[in-house]
Amino acid sequence: MKLTMLKVVSTAAMMATIALTGCSAKRTGTSEVVVAPMGVPGGVGYYNGGAVVTNSTSVITAAGGNPNVVYFDFDSSELDAQDQAVLNQQAQFLQANPSARVAIAGHTDERGSREYNLALGERRAQAAQAYLATSGVSASRMEAISYGEDQPADPGHDESAWAKNRRAEISY
Repeated sequence: MKLTMLKVVSTAAMMATIALTGCSAKRTGTSEVVVAPMGVPGGVGYYNGGAVVTNSTSVITAAGGNPNVVYFDFDSSELDAQDQAVLNQQAQFLQANPSARVAIAGHTDERGSREYNLALGERRAQAAQAYLATSGVSASRMEAISYGEDQPADPGHDESAWAKNRRAEISY
């Protein structure tokens, strides 16, 4: 009887621990980042002394595609020329707005283990962060985070969907 009760209590404690732990994303950096509200058409927001500031017009534009996203090849964290052009525009915005802070979220497709994808997402976010740092943006204004495969841009299971999921997203 005592052994059965011990198993029940142990199982309940383990389930409670798992439920309370939840999913978390790996974070690096120490800066406080507040992401602007979603749904502001073309808007860019940034943290400014306790308030989120949003602009109703896009100040960052890129030729084609989303100007706040860079994409990666399979199993890679290397930035190509198109990605560097996007990040150059991000750097120009950050230099013109010295109080702006940025969060860079690395993502992967569904292939690979959870641990591997979290690490790859981190390398992708850090690659974008390092590029912005070499462009004159202070590291204290940036935070890199990895979501791995947990937040797909496209839920499909083919190469087209996977290509959209291999990305780093820049948020203000």
